[in-house]
Amino acid sequence: MFKKTLSGFTTAWKGLTLTMKHLFASNAKRTVIPMSDNNYFKKLEGTNTIQYPAQKLPVPEVGRYQLDVEIDDCIVCDLCAKICPVDCITIDSIKATELIGHTSDGSPKRIHAATFDIDMAKCMYCGLCTIVCPTECIIMTNQYDKSVFEINQLTYEFSDMLPEVAAEKRALLEKQQAEKQAAKLAAMKQKEDGA
Repeated sequence: MFKKTLSGFTTAWKGLTLTMKHLFASNAKRTVIPMSDNNYFKKLEGTNTIQYPAQKLPVPEVGRYQLDVEIDDCIVCDLCAKICPVDCITIDSIKATELIGHTSDGSPKRIHAATFDIDMAKCMYCGLCTIVCPTECIIMTNQYDKSVFEINQLTYEFSDMLPEVAAEKRALLEKQQAEKQAAKLAAMKQKEDGA
């Protein structure tokens, strides 16, 4: 019984000694060093953590983090949604009745983005969508800290088109298509009557 009690006190003393050693040894702030530094992955001296959010670790240039879309540069080609392995990108496109503008690289825009949503809760951060984008409007930012209270807040909506405007654009497209079809039928009828 005495040996077990002594063993318990000895073990507790060793643990407390180690704790106190680290408590008083870690009084210096950790310096944030770049990943290219030789000591980045080695054991660092000083405190065990950085003083977040006042200090932040440097983000590697090739890191894969939150997606962002510059919707003004999007030509709504739908390539990002097609290549996404987890289907986290939802795009609803409406063909325009005329040219609606140009992107920053000069590409013509002929399709409206009624919906352009990315569900970051599903995203696996593979970066395939950024690779296939012809206008480079979808990019990975260096934002990695995105904590939310509700999971539906992780669905980012990049299109600013209102539902009423989308319905109006669809109606214009249907009207234009109906006019083209009527003109085509009239030309075929005139051709048959002339023959």
